[in-house]
Amino acid sequence: MTAERAGCCGGRCPRLKELVFDSFDHADAWRLGPCITAIAKKAGHAVGIDIRRPGLILFRAVLPGITPDQDTWIARKAVLVLRTEASSALVDARLSAAKVDPAAIGWLGAEYAVTGGSFPIRVRDVGVVAAATAFGLSSQEDHDLIVEGIRAHLAHGGSA
Repeated sequence: MTAERAGCCGGRCPRLKELVFDSFDHADAWRLGPCITAIAKKAGHAVGIDIRRPGLILFRAVLPGITPDQDTWIARKAVLVLRTEASSALVDARLSAAKVDPAAIGWLGAEYAVTGGSFPIRVRDVGVVAAATAFGLSSQEDHDLIVEGIRAHLAHGGSA
């Protein structure tokens, strides 16, 4: 585990707690998704971006360079977030710090990916209602892309 990933996602948890929506519906997903996509395109990233709630994809963008295998990774990261209600980077950091292999102890099966890049969409006084996920970069860069997109969306009049 890198120093940046140690502890609480590189010590950034207090700042991430501010990323809470007042509400979040399908229209919000369609505003947030293009915001994240624009950041990725401007940086020249080949990524897939997905916003979903349990059982329903609300937004999907696949930029050139993504393969079908990466689509599977997106789903695996998102279900981890929806199950744990924490970012996949935070779950990874906590398990790594505790030296726990969740698959080895039978806690998480192959349908979960314990790696950064998916972040919970949390609504104030409600809880986690969806997950925003990126795949195609390093786990940390995927995580940072999603956080940057959510932060930009909320700063520009998104539900906050």
